Amino acid sequence: MSGLFLIVSIVVLVFIAYITYGSFIARKLGIDPARKTPAHTKSDNIDYVPGNRYVILGHHFASIAGAGPIVGPVLAAAFGWLPVYLWILVGGIFMGAVHDFASTVASLRHDGKSIGEIVRMYIGNRGKKYFLVFSFATMLLVVAVFTNIVANTFVLVPSAATASVFFIVLAIVFGIALRRSGMSLGLLTIIGVSFLFLGIWFGEYNPLILSSDTETAVNIWRIILLVYIFFAGVAPVWLLLQPRDYLNSFLLYAVMLGGLIGIFMLNPTVNLEAFKGFRVAMGAEGTIVWLFPILFVTVACGAISGFHSLVASGTTAKQLDNEKDAKFVAYGGMLVEIVLAGVAIIAVATLAATQFNEFYSAGQYVAAFATGVGTFIAAIPLLNISPDVGTTFAALAVSAFALTSLDTCCRLSRYLFQEFFEGSDRPVMKEFSRNRYIGTGFTVMLGAALVFSGSAGVLWPMFGSANQMLAALSLLAASMWLAKRGKDNWFVRYPMIFMFAVTLAALVTLGYNNYIAGNYLLTVISGALFILAITLAVQAGRSLAEFRKEQENEAGRVPREIEMEK
Repeated sequence: MSGLFLIVSIVVLVFIAYITYGSFIARKLGIDPARKTPAHTKSDNIDYVPGNRYVILGHHFASIAGAGPIVGPVLAAAFGWLPVYLWILVGGIFMGAVHDFASTVASLRHDGKSIGEIVRMYIGNRGKKYFLVFSFATMLLVVAVFTNIVANTFVLVPSAATASVFFIVLAIVFGIALRRSGMSLGLLTIIGVSFLFLGIWFGEYNPLILSSDTETAVNIWRIILLVYIFFAGVAPVWLLLQPRDYLNSFLLYAVMLGGLIGIFMLNPTVNLEAFKGFRVAMGAEGTIVWLFPILFVTVACGAISGFHSLVASGTTAKQLDNEKDAKFVAYGGMLVEIVLAGVAIIAVATLAATQFNEFYSAGQYVAAFATGVGTFIAAIPLLNISPDVGTTFAALAVSAFALTSLDTCCRLSRYLFQEFFEGSDRPVMKEFSRNRYIGTGFTVMLGAALVFSGSAGVLWPMFGSANQMLAALSLLAASMWLAKRGKDNWFVRYPMIFMFAVTLAALVTLGYNNYIAGNYLLTVISGALFILAITLAVQAGRSLAEFRKEQENEAGRVPREIEMEK
């Protein structure tokens, strides 16, 4: 099989999907360019700030991507390249992109509130509380795990640490210049991206080493990162979040474009088996798993991810200048992620079998991706670089996006914390809902407790299922919103049903496996998440039934009154 054929088919299909199905979904959601967005109606110069659609796409894509669309497809390659290829296309176009688009628009229509607030309005306050607690816990897990990942990466690759610090300073300067200098976005982008790549070169020759002792260095970086995400979580979005994510997105665009051009140049042969079976050994641990449901919770960000709904309704919807930009940013952003996931699976599928197995058995999924993409980039004559340099560049880009996801998660956790206490009459609770420093500080403290306790690594196997449950619950909220407004919702309802089936099956599987292994903590967590999903689904069903009954009573009231007058 030709790697060139696979990537061309992905690019062509996502382009057709954007023009056709994306436009269809936009009509179903009732996109209205004349409607004012929350960025204007609630502008506060901190969280609600209208931005250029390309800048917001950069932020959105950088936040939802991270390492997810890379690690997921590579890990799921245990089933062969064909199941991964089909799921990222079908799942991404008809589920993931629709999920992101619907979540964004639903938030736009509810003052930029999170999906949790929409759950409250259409399912009930108890449902909202459950959803927010679950989402907050998931974000804490992400904060803890990504803090560890980034800290270890900075110690193992000190040049990445230097480049990342350089990027942060560059982003702040870029944000101030964009807001106050009067220079055009195009000119600033050329300058900013030039300095971005200069930062990579600077990092290569000036590695940032904090200690010769690895454990000490990791702990120092953990503390620095936790302090950093506190300030990143409370700073105005125009000062750091928007410019940092926008500039960093060019790193990922460069990796994607380099990978795409390299594939065209090399036309590599796919060496990985197309299909290895319905039951395989997955991961460095060699855990035996079934294709259903594990494939669908392993390839998360590359096909559908509940985390995207928190980004879409947490930060993106607060920054969109016009409703028509929602399709470009949310639906289009997910389609770009499909292409990235496609590059990831092709990059590892074209490695020599022995080389791939060596990376896979060691759990070095990012290294496998970077090696494959490095080979593609080195094949571009104009660049005249070695595969080693290309591999280093790809690894640096992935580490930069892991840091981007980390500070985005911290801000989202703060939003969830504040929304949990909204509506309370108690002065302390009111302060919790208004004060961004309290919510951010609480998030960082709990995240730090997880980081230094070492429990985050134990809980990580649950993240895939928890993440996909968020997707199912977000689709449920969107379904309820549309149904109660008398609009068609089948395009979100059917994906929701499928994701509920996948998630519940995965939780049962993980719960059973952990029980057999004697890991009773994860068994309890699996059971709790399972019950939570069922409870919210039942509450949604009751809420919809009550709504329809009220509609029937309302429809029958006028005829009965007319009959009485006669």
